[in-house]
Amino acid sequence: MASGSPDRGQWSSKMGFILAASGSAIGLGNIWRFPYVAGENGGGAFVLLYIFFVVLIGLPYMFAELALGRSVQKNPVGAINAIKPNSPWRFVGLLGVLTGVGILSFYGVIAGWTF
Repeated sequence: MASGSPDRGQWSSKMGFILAASGSAIGLGNIWRFPYVAGENGGGAFVLLYIFFVVLIGLPYMFAELALGRSVQKNPVGAINAIKPNSPWRFVGLLGVLTGVGILSFYGVIAGWTF
């Protein structure tokens, strides 16, 4: 590690990491609202296809993202920049960060409704 850089935190268990990653990736809308609305409107078969493609596309993407993060030990923008410096693809990392901020604001509204 370079001198002057802060130590990065580590997960205390693999299960804790898996549960935290699953909770942030899946979200409440995917678990409760989407299947309910699709089923009520005759889209039960679509839900099965949706789950199939989430596993087919989402799982390999998640493994690639985890491998990249573990290998470079940087944030999403820095990780892409470490692979290919000054590439326009670093904006994909920025989009991931902005998506997280958007999702967090959505959950703030849901928490407000809950209270």
